[in-house]
Amino acid sequence: MKVENKKVSSEQIIQTQRDFFNTGITRDVEYRKQQLRILKKAIINQEDAICKALKQDLHKSTFESYATEIGIILEEIDFTLKHLSSWARPKRVKSPLAQWPSKSYQYHDPYGVVLIMAPWNYPFHLTIAPLIGAICGGNCAILKPSNYSPATSALIRTLIAKIFSPKFVTVVEGGREANQDLLKQKFDYIFFTGGVTVGKLVMHSAAENLTPISLELGGKSPCIIDNTASVKLAAKRIVWGKFLNAGQTCIAPDYILVDASVKEELINEMKYYITESFGSDPIHCEQFTSIISEKHFDRLHALIDGSDPANGQIVYGAKTDNLTRRIEPTILDEPNPDSPVMNNEIFGPIMPIISYPTGNLDFVIDFVSNRPHPLALYFFTNNKQNKKRIISTLQYGGGCINDTIIHLATSLMPFGGVGNSGMGSYHGKQSFTTFTHTKSVLAKSNKIDIPIRYPPYTDKKLKILKKFM
Repeated sequence: MKVENKKVSSEQIIQTQRDFFNTGITRDVEYRKQQLRILKKAIINQEDAICKALKQDLHKSTFESYATEIGIILEEIDFTLKHLSSWARPKRVKSPLAQWPSKSYQYHDPYGVVLIMAPWNYPFHLTIAPLIGAICGGNCAILKPSNYSPATSALIRTLIAKIFSPKFVTVVEGGREANQDLLKQKFDYIFFTGGVTVGKLVMHSAAENLTPISLELGGKSPCIIDNTASVKLAAKRIVWGKFLNAGQTCIAPDYILVDASVKEELINEMKYYITESFGSDPIHCEQFTSIISEKHFDRLHALIDGSDPANGQIVYGAKTDNLTRRIEPTILDEPNPDSPVMNNEIFGPIMPIISYPTGNLDFVIDFVSNRPHPLALYFFTNNKQNKKRIISTLQYGGGCINDTIIHLATSLMPFGGVGNSGMGSYHGKQSFTTFTHTKSVLAKSNKIDIPIRYPPYTDKKLKILKKFM
């Protein structure tokens, strides 16, 4: 077992990691692969403990824990191991004719010591996924799990301390003070996943040291259903995506814009699939996740307690259990677009539904485009022209046609936001790209030295130059 860092300042941890990075050990691709294999083995060995911690923090079922927190990470490690050698190899590119004779290359340099700040909603997944990118890029890393998920945070600390030297990867626990202390330090890269408010503070701190940064944020991700959609299947997939992890997912459908002609059908089908998934009493369903804390429980409860009619009419759900911090899947019909439930990301099992005039996709485009760019967008349709129009017109991080959530679960596409929903992306090769700097090098031949570029400059030289440029 590795010795954990105790009562060691942030400055000391960072300096120790920087000294280790400067030895050049992490630049060796085989070293990186070996560390990823060690990480994979540890995750497999600790699968039951990980599930237990997630159960303690969020009451996640074993199935949901494996599908969204463990299995997806093991797949990412396997994909990275398969392709890392190719990604890390210097790439030969063409040289401009004006620089003949020469050869040009792109090298991928690790940044150095990186900080990874993770959220509480998928506390294992969203800590380890960027760590895979940091390791495959050849960096040392400091992990800062969320204080809101203490059981998973403690598990990550123990797991990492067992398999890695703190010179390479270490975990810093704590709340706001620990975050503030870390953000005062000089890192070579910061990767943050969380909300917009804290994201702005992280970006401000990074700017003080000109530290490059990735922000994986959130926002109100719309789910659009037009009048050609397969409504029954749409309802089934929306219910799954919305109420996964009790809606505490950064890319959960946040609200629905539905063609008025199919709204009632959609609501009825959603009611059916909620019952089909969680029974007639969801707040006592063992497979339904709890809200992370009393603070968030109270925030969500205020949206459905009936005190503000602008939040819409409750047409399903709204039962709560303070003891277990569970809120029944809830459907709100026709909230005011300026209501509290429509002003901020919900991050809970509450689904507002707003209808739009039949066939009027202009209404949808205006509604979405006049709000901050969302992290995800979901469009249910069987009309190719409508699909093309939504994809080409609206700005959002990523999304699905005729499904929800699953665009996240692939190592073959980058994942990230745009505008208020974030900057930068990761997963698969993009994780390697994010955690490395592309260094361009042109190697000029010594055998020939064309004199045209050297003074004194003449009209004749200029005429020759224009033929090459």
